[in-house]
Amino acid sequence: MFDYSARPELLKDRVILVTGAGRSIGAAAAKTFAAHGATVLLLGKTEANLSQVYDEIEAAGHPQPVVIPFNLETALPHQYDELAAMIETEFGHLDGLLHNASIIGPRTPLEQLSGENFMRVMQVNVNAMFMLTSTLLPLLKLSSDASVVFTSSSVGRKGRAYWGAYGVSKFATEGLMQTLADEVENVAPVRSNSINPGATRTSMRAQAYPGENPLNNPTPEEIMPVYLYLMGPDSTGINGQAFDAQ
Repeated sequence: MFDYSARPELLKDRVILVTGAGRSIGAAAAKTFAAHGATVLLLGKTEANLSQVYDEIEAAGHPQPVVIPFNLETALPHQYDELAAMIETEFGHLDGLLHNASIIGPRTPLEQLSGENFMRVMQVNVNAMFMLTSTLLPLLKLSSDASVVFTSSSVGRKGRAYWGAYGVSKFATEGLMQTLADEVENVAPVRSNSINPGATRTSMRAQAYPGENPLNNPTPEEIMPVYLYLMGPDSTGINGQAFDAQ
């Protein structure tokens, strides 16, 4: 496991947006960031899930989060602009962006993967991630120390059979992370890095490996040290790097 111990007030006064914040790793990250002092913007498509995370953060006495129902599969350009305008009006800037939301799609040979399924995965995992990044970058540049964290995968670092659209989308994720990192290097107070969570006890993992005993994998909460490290000031100057949570 990534070795890092975060001080309690690590993210005090930071505003951090988390996509896919309603469950699994996204929910764990949102609650962990809030527990370390951040105001977390909970973005996801299922409002009931987001509200539950909101209630847990509130009940724990952490800074009041914001629920943002947003469907990355169907969102139009003007909706991204409206999201950025809302964040600017409410907070004036953005200190962190965790790209966590993604879908796995069918795990089949490329030959049997429909164009429709391929494009759906790319829409959520790549196109929407690009739209969020480009639209929110001006707000991140207004921070004195901003961090963009992309969620990758081992199949986005070395291609593997039957991972098709998902694997390709994670290669694109690494490419977007590296491109952004090179553009902001020594130009803006923004850093860009990726995390490969590894085998984690999530519903997506269970979908991909139905025969596996989930108890052999760490919970989302257990892989949070690297997320805290990259979102906090201790990683200032770390840019363009691919991290493993485990």
